[in-house]
Amino acid sequence: MDLISRITKHFNDSAQAKLKAMGALAVPIAEAIEAMAGALLADRKIMACGNGGSAADSQHFAAELINRFERERPPLAALALTTDTSTLTSIANDYSYDLVFSKQLNALGKPGDVLLAISTSGNSKNVLAAVRAAHEGDIRVVALVGRDGGEIGAALREGDVQLCVPHSSTARIQEIHLLTLHCLCDGIDALLLGSNDQ
Repeated sequence: MDLISRITKHFNDSAQAKLKAMGALAVPIAEAIEAMAGALLADRKIMACGNGGSAADSQHFAAELINRFERERPPLAALALTTDTSTLTSIANDYSYDLVFSKQLNALGKPGDVLLAISTSGNSKNVLAAVRAAHEGDIRVVALVGRDGGEIGAALREGDVQLCVPHSSTARIQEIHLLTLHCLCDGIDALLLGSNDQ
Protein backbone atom coordinates (compact mmCIF):
# COMPACT_ATOMS: atom_id res chain seq x y z
CA MET A 1 0.00 0.00 0.00
CA ASP A 2 1.39 3.40 -1.02
CA LEU A 3 0.23 5.73 1.77
CA ILE A 4 1.92 8.77 0.25
CA SER A 5 -0.12 8.35 -2.95
CA ARG A 6 -3.34 7.97 -0.95
CA ILE A 7 -2.58 11.08 1.09
CA THR A 8 -1.65 13.07 -2.01
CA LYS A 9 -4.90 12.02 -3.68
CA HIS A 10 -6.93 13.28 -0.69
CA PHE A 11 -5.19 16.68 -0.85
CA ASN A 12 -5.73 16.93 -4.61
CA ASP A 13 -9.35 15.77 -4.43
CA SER A 14 -10.10 18.25 -1.65
CA ALA A 15 -8.51 21.15 -3.51
CA GLN A 16 -10.37 20.35 -6.73
CA ALA A 17 -13.69 19.95 -4.91
CA LYS A 18 -13.25 23.33 -3.21
CA LEU A 19 -12.43 25.10 -6.46
CA LYS A 20 -15.42 23.49 -8.17
CA ALA A 21 -17.75 24.43 -5.31
CA MET A 22 -16.61 28.06 -5.24
CA GLY A 23 -18.77 29.02 -8.21
CA ALA A 24 -21.88 27.43 -6.73
CA LEU A 25 -21.38 28.76 -3.21
CA ALA A 26 -19.92 32.28 -3.43
CA VAL A 27 -23.23 34.11 -3.99
CA PRO A 28 -25.28 32.23 -1.36
CA ILE A 29 -22.42 32.51 1.17
CA ALA A 30 -22.53 36.29 0.66
CA GLU A 31 -26.31 36.22 1.22
CA ALA A 32 -25.84 34.20 4.41
CA ILE A 33 -23.20 36.63 5.68
CA GLU A 34 -25.56 39.55 5.12
CA ALA A 35 -28.40 37.75 6.90
CA MET A 36 -26.24 36.84 9.89
CA ALA A 37 -24.60 40.25 10.20
CA GLY A 38 -28.03 41.88 9.94
CA ALA A 39 -29.36 39.73 12.75
CA LEU A 40 -26.38 40.55 14.97
CA LEU A 41 -26.72 44.28 14.25
CA ALA A 42 -30.39 44.02 15.25
CA ASP A 43 -29.34 42.55 18.62
CA ARG A 44 -30.40 39.05 17.61
CA LYS A 45 -28.39 35.81 17.71
CA ILE A 46 -27.28 32.94 15.54
CA MET A 47 -28.05 29.39 16.64
CA ALA A 48 -26.40 26.36 15.05
CA CYS A 49 -27.16 22.65 15.06
CA GLY A 50 -26.06 19.40 13.46
CA ASN A 51 -25.07 15.81 14.27
CA GLY A 52 -21.63 14.20 14.59
CA GLY A 53 -19.09 16.19 12.60
CA SER A 54 -21.79 18.78 11.93
CA ALA A 55 -22.30 19.13 15.69
CA ALA A 56 -18.59 19.85 15.99
CA ASP A 57 -18.92 22.39 13.17
CA SER A 58 -21.82 24.05 15.02
CA GLN A 59 -19.68 24.42 18.12
CA HIS A 60 -16.67 25.60 16.12
CA PHE A 61 -18.76 28.30 14.43
CA ALA A 62 -20.32 29.52 17.68
CA ALA A 63 -16.91 29.65 19.34
CA GLU A 64 -15.46 31.75 16.51
CA LEU A 65 -18.28 34.27 16.93
CA ILE A 66 -18.37 34.39 20.73
CA ASN A 67 -14.61 34.54 21.16
CA ARG A 68 -12.92 35.75 17.96
CA PHE A 69 -12.03 34.65 14.45
CA GLU A 70 -8.91 36.39 13.11
CA ARG A 71 -9.55 39.92 14.36
CA GLU A 72 -10.11 41.43 17.78
CA ARG A 73 -13.72 42.46 18.34
CA PRO A 74 -16.48 42.29 20.94
CA PRO A 75 -18.18 38.90 21.41
CA LEU A 76 -21.03 38.14 19.04
CA ALA A 77 -24.24 36.38 20.08
CA ALA A 78 -24.06 32.75 18.95
CA LEU A 79 -25.24 29.47 20.43
CA ALA A 80 -24.58 25.84 19.49
CA LEU A 81 -27.66 23.74 20.27
CA THR A 82 -25.45 20.63 20.44
CA THR A 83 -23.67 21.17 23.77
CA ASP A 84 -26.12 20.83 26.69
CA THR A 85 -26.08 17.10 27.37
CA SER A 86 -28.76 17.25 30.06
CA THR A 87 -31.16 19.01 27.71
CA LEU A 88 -30.27 16.82 24.73
CA THR A 89 -30.60 13.54 26.61
CA SER A 90 -33.77 14.49 28.47
CA ILE A 91 -35.52 15.44 25.22
CA ALA A 92 -34.26 12.29 23.49
CA ASN A 93 -35.31 10.13 26.45
CA ASP A 94 -38.69 11.70 27.18
CA TYR A 95 -39.77 12.48 23.61
CA SER A 96 -37.59 11.70 20.60
CA TYR A 97 -34.09 12.36 19.31
CA ASP A 98 -35.78 14.05 16.37
CA LEU A 99 -36.80 16.90 18.71
CA VAL A 100 -33.48 17.64 20.44
CA PHE A 101 -32.90 20.85 18.47
CA SER A 102 -36.45 22.00 17.73
CA LYS A 103 -37.48 22.07 21.40
CA GLN A 104 -34.43 24.19 22.22
CA LEU A 105 -35.25 26.47 19.31
CA ASN A 106 -38.82 26.85 20.58
CA ALA A 107 -37.50 27.85 24.01
CA LEU A 108 -34.58 30.08 23.01
CA GLY A 109 -35.31 31.40 19.55
CA LYS A 110 -36.74 34.86 18.91
CA PRO A 111 -38.06 36.43 15.71
CA GLY A 112 -35.16 37.86 13.77
CA ASP A 113 -32.66 35.24 14.93
CA VAL A 114 -30.86 33.05 12.39
CA LEU A 115 -30.58 29.25 12.49
CA LEU A 116 -27.51 27.67 10.90
CA ALA A 117 -28.75 24.14 10.10
CA ILE A 118 -25.88 21.80 9.19
CA SER A 119 -26.36 18.37 7.61
CA THR A 120 -23.98 16.63 5.23
CA SER A 121 -26.77 14.62 3.65
CA GLY A 122 -29.49 17.22 4.02
CA ASN A 123 -31.71 14.53 5.54
CA SER A 124 -31.06 14.71 9.30
CA LYS A 125 -34.50 14.42 10.92
CA ASN A 126 -33.69 16.51 13.98
CA VAL A 127 -32.13 19.28 11.87
CA LEU A 128 -35.19 19.22 9.59
CA ALA A 129 -37.41 19.57 12.68
CA ALA A 130 -35.30 22.55 13.76
CA VAL A 131 -35.80 24.18 10.34
CA ARG A 132 -39.56 23.76 10.70
CA ALA A 133 -39.48 25.18 14.23
CA ALA A 134 -37.46 28.13 12.94
CA HIS A 135 -40.12 28.85 10.34
CA GLU A 136 -42.81 28.77 12.99
CA GLY A 137 -40.81 31.25 15.09
CA ASP A 138 -40.03 33.73 12.28
CA ILE A 139 -36.36 32.71 12.38
CA ARG A 140 -34.42 32.81 9.12
CA VAL A 141 -32.61 29.61 8.12
CA VAL A 142 -29.19 29.20 6.58
CA ALA A 143 -28.89 25.53 5.57
CA LEU A 144 -25.38 24.15 5.14
CA VAL A 145 -25.94 20.86 3.32
CA GLY A 146 -24.47 18.61 0.63
CA ARG A 147 -25.33 16.45 -2.36
CA ASP A 148 -28.74 17.66 -3.63
CA GLY A 149 -29.79 19.43 -0.42
CA GLY A 150 -32.02 16.57 0.68
CA GLU A 151 -35.21 17.06 2.69
CA ILE A 152 -33.79 20.14 4.39
CA GLY A 153 -33.17 21.86 1.08
CA ALA A 154 -36.70 21.02 -0.02
CA ALA A 155 -38.15 22.46 3.21
CA LEU A 156 -36.54 25.88 2.83
CA ARG A 157 -38.76 28.83 2.06
CA GLU A 158 -38.36 32.30 0.62
CA GLY A 159 -35.82 34.30 2.59
CA ASP A 160 -33.83 31.24 3.64
CA VAL A 161 -30.37 30.57 2.22
CA GLN A 162 -29.17 27.18 1.00
CA LEU A 163 -25.42 26.50 0.98
CA CYS A 164 -25.34 23.17 -0.84
CA VAL A 165 -21.97 21.58 -1.57
CA PRO A 166 -22.27 19.91 -4.99
CA HIS A 167 -20.40 16.71 -4.14
CA SER A 168 -21.26 13.12 -3.20
CA SER A 169 -18.34 12.36 -0.84
CA THR A 170 -19.05 12.97 2.85
CA ALA A 171 -15.40 13.85 3.50
CA ARG A 172 -15.27 16.42 0.70
CA ILE A 173 -18.61 17.95 1.77
CA GLN A 174 -17.42 18.29 5.36
CA GLU A 175 -14.13 19.86 4.27
CA ILE A 176 -16.01 22.45 2.21
CA HIS A 177 -18.42 23.02 5.11
CA LEU A 178 -15.46 24.04 7.28
CA LEU A 179 -14.17 26.43 4.61
CA THR A 180 -17.69 27.86 4.28
CA LEU A 181 -17.88 28.46 8.04
CA HIS A 182 -14.60 30.35 7.90
CA CYS A 183 -15.94 32.43 5.00
CA LEU A 184 -19.03 33.22 7.11
CA CYS A 185 -16.91 34.28 10.08
CA ASP A 186 -14.63 36.44 7.96
CA GLY A 187 -17.53 38.03 6.10
CA ILE A 188 -19.42 38.83 9.30
CA ASP A 189 -16.32 40.49 10.73
CA ALA A 190 -15.82 42.44 7.49
CA LEU A 191 -19.39 43.75 7.53
CA LEU A 192 -19.32 44.62 11.23
CA LEU A 193 -15.77 45.99 11.45
CA GLY A 194 -14.91 47.01 7.92
CA SER A 195 -12.46 45.40 5.54
CA ASN A 196 -8.91 44.89 6.76
CA ASP A 197 -7.51 44.27 3.28
CA GLN A 198 -4.13 45.87 2.64
